[in-house]
Amino acid sequence: MINLAHISDIHLSPMPQVGWRDLLGKRLTGYLNWKLRRHDELNSETLASLISHLQSQQVDFTAVTGDLVNLALPAEIERAGAWLNALGPTDKIAVCPGNHDAYVPGALEAAQQNWGEYLKGETLDDGAFPFVRRIGELAVISCSSAVPTRPFLAVGRFDEPQAHRLGRILKVMGEAGYFRTVLIHHPPNPELQHPSFGLKGHKLFRQVIAEHGAELILHGHTHRSSIHSIPGSGGEVPVVGVAAASSAQGGTLDDPARYNLFRIERQGDGWSCTMREYGYQRLGTEIVMRLQMRIH
Repeated sequence: MINLAHISDIHLSPMPQVGWRDLLGKRLTGYLNWKLRRHDELNSETLASLISHLQSQQVDFTAVTGDLVNLALPAEIERAGAWLNALGPTDKIAVCPGNHDAYVPGALEAAQQNWGEYLKGETLDDGAFPFVRRIGELAVISCSSAVPTRPFLAVGRFDEPQAHRLGRILKVMGEAGYFRTVLIHHPPNPELQHPSFGLKGHKLFRQVIAEHGAELILHGHTHRSSIHSIPGSGGEVPVVGVAAASSAQGGTLDDPARYNLFRIERQGDGWSCTMREYGYQRLGTEIVMRLQMRIH
């Protein structure tokens, strides 16, 4: 049996001291959005409480599906690296990057250098994504939809080269009998697409899953708890999103902070996977188990 935790959209706060020279291009609109809308909605106290609760569980591995930072300032990227070190060792945690981690050109490369092994694993060639982490019979496959975009856009991109590599990985891991869990920051299902914040290449991603299959897909980005599915080669594949890990309980824009915990074990020729969602509710002050359901 393997216990897999899923958190996303960390958005570490407070914002570091920002000079006007830091606010060129897209960072200016992002900073104004933070000050006017987000800075009361996302906070470090909520995040700390949620992580403390997660760490009290018997977790074998944690998947972090992106957006550790806000404007991808150098100080934010460095602080996110320290936060990951406090969360746990590199062999217990994998990160797939989000759009805020690639907020401006060069930001993702800086994160890859600073966060190191948290953003690495087994690969088929010299492409950084997807990479694979194997934990017992679990294969965590981390894709990247993170690309810099113009102001007021938060779209992601999944392209042909990454699709080709993902297909090969899914085939190899499937033939070897692993429970294949795919990480991607932007949701790939058609219900959650939007011209300003959806995934370019979502149809391509679904084609790869339809051809090669997977057991589970985890994403962030929406700051909402959600469960959908997309067709796979062996049947419907659950697509699970999670609320932002730093989302304040009294916020008005997003679901309160939550994380998911998946209990995965083999049963005969198939799998059993039970999902439990923990976090805050609109009312009350405690972190509770909000949901338990079997998804395999």
